[in-house]
This record gives sequence, C-alpha cells and structure tokens, in this order.
Amino acid sequence: MKEYSVINTRLPRVDARDKVTGAARYADDLSMTGMLYGVLLQSPVAHARIKKIDTSKAKRVPGVKDVVTAREAGTVKFGVSPARYDETIFCVDKVRYVGDEVAAVAAEDLETAMEAAALIEVEYEELPLVLDPFEAIREGAPAIHEDYPNNIGAEVHQEFGNTEEAFKECDYIRTDKFVNKKQDGAFLEPQACLAVYDPGDGLTLHSSTQVPHYVQRTLAMVLGLPVGKVRVTQPYVGGGFGPKASASTLELTACLMAMRTGKPVKMTFTREQVFLHSRARHQFFHELTTGVKKDGTLMALKNTCYLDGGAYSSFGIATVYYAGSLLGAPYKLPNMKYDGYRIYTNKPANGAQRGHGGVAARAAWEQQLDMIAQELGMDPIEMRLRNIMQRGDVTCNDFNMSSLGMKECLDAVRDGSGWERKKGKLQRGKGIGVACGFFVSGAGFPIYRSETFHSTAMIKLSEDGGTVNVYTPAAEIGQGSDTVLTQMAAEALGVRYGDVKIASGDTDFGVDLGAYSSRQTLMSGHAVKQAAEDAKRQVLEVLSERMDIPVDEMDIKDGLVLFKRDGVDFSVIRTGYVKEHRGWADPPTGDHLTFVEAARMAYLSRGTIVGTGAYKPGELGGKYKGAAVGTSPAYGCSAQVVEVTVDMETGQVTVDRMTDAHDCGFAINRTNVEGQMQGSLSMGLGEALFEEIKFDAGGRVANPTLGEYRIPTCLDMPNVETIIIESNEPNGPFGAKEVGEGAIMPTIPAILNAVCDATGVRISELPITSERLFNAMKAKKQK
Repeated sequence: MKEYSVINTRLPRVDARDKVTGAARYADDLSMTGMLYGVLLQSPVAHARIKKIDTSKAKRVPGVKDVVTAREAGTVKFGVSPARYDETIFCVDKVRYVGDEVAAVAAEDLETAMEAAALIEVEYEELPLVLDPFEAIREGAPAIHEDYPNNIGAEVHQEFGNTEEAFKECDYIRTDKFVNKKQDGAFLEPQACLAVYDPGDGLTLHSSTQVPHYVQRTLAMVLGLPVGKVRVTQPYVGGGFGPKASASTLELTACLMAMRTGKPVKMTFTREQVFLHSRARHQFFHELTTGVKKDGTLMALKNTCYLDGGAYSSFGIATVYYAGSLLGAPYKLPNMKYDGYRIYTNKPANGAQRGHGGVAARAAWEQQLDMIAQELGMDPIEMRLRNIMQRGDVTCNDFNMSSLGMKECLDAVRDGSGWERKKGKLQRGKGIGVACGFFVSGAGFPIYRSETFHSTAMIKLSEDGGTVNVYTPAAEIGQGSDTVLTQMAAEALGVRYGDVKIASGDTDFGVDLGAYSSRQTLMSGHAVKQAAEDAKRQVLEVLSERMDIPVDEMDIKDGLVLFKRDGVDFSVIRTGYVKEHRGWADPPTGDHLTFVEAARMAYLSRGTIVGTGAYKPGELGGKYKGAAVGTSPAYGCSAQVVEVTVDMETGQVTVDRMTDAHDCGFAINRTNVEGQMQGSLSMGLGEALFEEIKFDAGGRVANPTLGEYRIPTCLDMPNVETIIIESNEPNGPFGAKEVGEGAIMPTIPAILNAVCDATGVRISELPITSERLFNAMKAKKQK
C-alpha cells in the first residue's frame, strides 16, 4: 500500500480546540448592532381553514418593527424537489398541521416579539383531520392538498427481473410486516439563523443549515433576488442528521423581515419548534415477501411500503424511492419488485434522516433473512455469505459495486465477536444477532435538474509560502468534514497538516451541494484534492523553470521538495529567501529545499498561486424511471453483531456489546471513521429501543422535549468494537467513500435478531419497549 503522511492517521480535528474551549460560535451566538429578534406564530390546530388574520394589536406593541403574514410574504411555492413544491412561507388559505406557520413578528427584543406574536388573532374554521396514513387514503378522507387525490403525494412502482416467475422456482417463501415510528433528529443545536440585508450588497444569511447552496437557491427564488445577491454562510453547526438539509420558513422569514426592515433579524427554534418543524424520519409500513432456494440462495423480493409523510413533501419523493431501491444490495438478488406510496397526513412533515429511506426497510429485511435462515436450519452469517455481493457486481437495479468489502465486514464481525462460540450457546435471556447494511456515497444527481458540479474548491498559497488556505463551500455540521478535507489538501499538496487552514460553508466560495447522502468525503474530497494537485503543479512548474529540472523529477512531501537526482544546488533560492525574510523567526534550514521556499518562488514568478478543483460524477447506471435516486459513484457497506440481555420478567433489553465493521474504502482519518460508526450505532440503538414521537388525537406532539423523547445517553451505550475495512474505492479520492450514514443500517436488525435469540420472540414494531416485548413473550407462552 502507498505510504501517506497525513491521511489514514488519527490527527486531531481542526475544530477541536474551539469546541472544547467554548470558543466555537454557533448561529444563536451571533449578534449585530441594531439586531431584531423574530418569532413565528404557528397553528394550534392540525387542519383548518384560515378565515381571518388580524395583526393590528401586534403592530401596536412598542418595539415591534415588522409583522408579516402570507399577504406580505407572497405565495411563491418552494420545497425540496421542484416536482413537489407544496409549501409557502406562511399558510395562505389553510393550515395542515399543528405548527404550520401563519405569521411572524420582528421586534427589538425577544420578549416583545413573543408578546406581539401572541396578540395576532387568527380565526380558524376547523376541518376534519387525518393522522393515520391508511385512513388518509380511504375514499372520502379529508383532502390535505387539493392537487393530490387520496392524499397520495408520490408513488413508485418498479420491478427488476420477474418476481412472480422467480417465486415459482423457490423452495421457501415467507411474508412479514414491519413498522417503525416517526423520529426526531435530536441534534443538539436547534435551527437558528441571522439575516442581514443591504440594498447594495444583497442578502446574507448565517444559518445552521446542512446545505448552504440549496438554501441560497431557495431564498433567491422565493424572495425574488438574483442568486448572486444571496450569500449563505455557516457558523459552527451542532449536528443535522438530515432535518437541516433544506430551506425552512425560519430562514425565509428572517430574510424577509431583514429586507423589509433594513435591520439584521435573528430567529431560533425552541426545542418544541424543532419537533414541530420535524423533517426527520418517516414512519414506514413495510410488507416483504422473500423467496429462496433450499440452500439459502435468494431468488426474489417483493416489497410494498406505505410512508406517513406528514403535511408536506419535503424530501419525500426521494424517500419513497430509497425505501425500495436500497434493498438491491449487498446481496445477489436477481428479482425485485417494489410498490411505494407516500401519504399526506395532518402531522409535521417528514424528510431525510441518517440512512435516508433505507433504515426501516433494512431492519425489516435483515430480520426476515434471519427467520428464513432459521427455517432452513442455516447459520445467519452463513446464509448472508452465500448471497453476498463483491467488487464488480451490479445489482438488479443497476448499482455498480466498484468496491465492496461486504464479505470482509461479515468475516470481521464474526471473528471479532466470537460468534461461533456464542451463537446458540448462550444462557436464557442472553442473545446474539447479526445484520448487514449498505448505503450510497453521495447522491448521483443534484436535487434539481442540472449539469452543475457537485463540489468545487479553491486553494490559495500565502505570498510567503508558509500557509495553504483551503476555501470550500462544503458543509461542516459536526461530522468532521473540515478535518478530512484539510488532511486531503495537505497530503495532495505534500505539506504538513498544521500548514493548512480551511474555511468552509460559504456560498461565496463556490458550489457544494452540502452535507447529505454521505457525499462530502468522496465529492468535496475530490474537489479539494484536485485543487491541491493544481496548486502543487504550479509550484513545481516554476521550480522546473528556475532550476532546469523536469517536473516529473521532483515531488513535494512533508513540506519538503524531493529531487530524484542527487546534488541539486538550491543555495541561491535559499539565500534569496533568507535575505528577503531577515529577522523572521524560522528561516528554512536543512538539506532539503522546503515547500515554503518553493511556493514563495512561485509567487514571485506568477503572482498569487491559486489551485482549483471541481467534481461531478461520471455516467452512472440505470436508465429507468427513478434511477436518479440511489445511483451513486460508490457504495459503503457494513456488518454488525450485537449481544443483548433481556430481563425475562420485565422485557427490558440491555445491549451488552456491539461489534461493527464498516467498509469506508480508505480511512482518511481513522478516529473520525470510528466516531461516525459509534454515532450511527448510538442512533440505531435509540431507534430500536426508545425513540418515538407521539401525537394526541388533535395532532399535537405529546413529547416535544428531550426529557420526554428519549435518546440514548452514554449510560445506554455498550462497549463498541469498531473495525475499519478498506476496499480502496476506485471512484473515491485516495480510495475513500462513505461512513456517515451506512453504519446505522445494520444496528436495528442486529438488535432485533439478538432479542429473538434471547427470547424466541420476533418483534415487528419499533421501538422494542419493555412493555411491547413483555406482551410478546407473554403471548408466546399462552400459545
């Protein structure tokens, strides 16, 4: 393997100091002279016609500077996919869920804004509401959007191969149902933003977004501004996990009121508003029918899924595709049929969340595979290995496995967990389970139809040659992208990690589609690597001209220029540099010409050295309708073994140990890779055991706090053994691909399978609460 100096190491994160010292500034920390505070007025009812809005009392409150409704905001529709724009900044004629935005106030302080918002009088004519997706599609159900009959916002029908013919050849077929619960992203930092408008310079929005580029485009479209007059920047962001991956009414309203008042406007969600805005995990209702040969060979899968979408489309048109398409791997499955329906209900809109669209489907199928293995008398790992895909395989829906360490992952967790010593040999109440996962390394296409580059980057060398400045519009949301991009820049350019400074998350730096679909290591990484190589080429070209040495006889590594020939005399360059920088603290010394000296010479010859990079995927597989969702330049995969203890008297589940192996192609920062794996396991554990947003009969969220909505803490997390598998992805920079989302895929089914191993009971509805498991065990005893 090629030796690297900066990547494939455990270097500390570039943002570590700011975060541990409290110096990091998040959107809600920002403040400006004359700043106003904005507050939203949201609907208290789930479905109603708006008969009248009276803002007169609010406007009379001293300190109020602006009050806006749909009258002032206009009716330009927006959303995520242009094919399903169904939102306006404020409700025009009716509200569709508890929390739908009706009006907003900007005032000199937050208390005044809240007081004034409470004085806005809205007369509602309540309409019948529908919270159950199966009730919503019944004939005669209340229509949530007039344009979508039976409240079906999107439906997908795909078939690859011939499932019915394949089922005729199967020795064993079974059908199972599975349902999860609507979730919250539960990121630490509620959405916040600060908008500033100058008639000359245009609009600047500082936001906790995951996607500055898409927010920039939405602001321009809805507010009627040229894109070039809209700038979106990110301060530090306290997590996203998907719900921050689109423009929100919060951002649009702050910008609207900043434009109207000429003053900066800051707005921040409360935690309850985070739950109301939602855009997190859908509730999925899967029915899976799988057929196999008696030796365990997979023959066909039929998957029908209904998604509770909530009141608006958000990412839903992509979600309904992902819920089917991602089951095409990591197994050799020749025939697959999928029918998916995303349904509007009077709840907060659902969107993308870690493992977008695929988590519930994976949980359902991986549990069903264990049931099939049990029926066939096979070891669950043996059955998976019998069907596993490898590098070069192509799924029935045309996903190309340009690299795939799936077998290596399964081997690693089997050996690392002691599977063969434990499976079938544990005492009552103890269980062990396995599952596999699979996910994209970036979406193959932008959300809007475009030939745009997915990522661009620029690297500028300082005039003294001592600092490499990376400018990337990529979105650092806490996942560590700034760190891995800094490492890639240093490695590609041949300098030390500490010599690179990175600035990110600013649309003025170029185009990057943002932090979603596990895309930034591969896509933003390509752009940064190209930019570094471009800057390096320019430095070496100048050296070649000055020293009469061919470029291919030189290299830069660890901040030093390396010559293939001996006895190169660079004393003139060094003497010139030292004289020019007389009195500086660290004159170059030693037997090698330094990068600093070479970069200075390049500057003196050509002016500022700027390297640029731009990336978009090449041609991807799939020409069928919907192929744009799921195609990716690369795919990550993972396997997990989970061990549990179940209290047989109460049904309480304790996860004792997790062994996780993930194929990330090539680890740029090994600590970051492990951190992403551990984070995924934590979120998966929460979804399996605790997490559920509950609603009352009126559509109100019943548990809108992190005290009532349980997520795992460190006390719930067991020992986790993380095993990095490196398959050297040919389409990734330095061979790297995703780890951000794919690692969550096996967690839920591995827990489900372990619980069954411990109790003999299968759970088909999440979360596995003590009550649910206790009742299931009790029912089994009574049979």
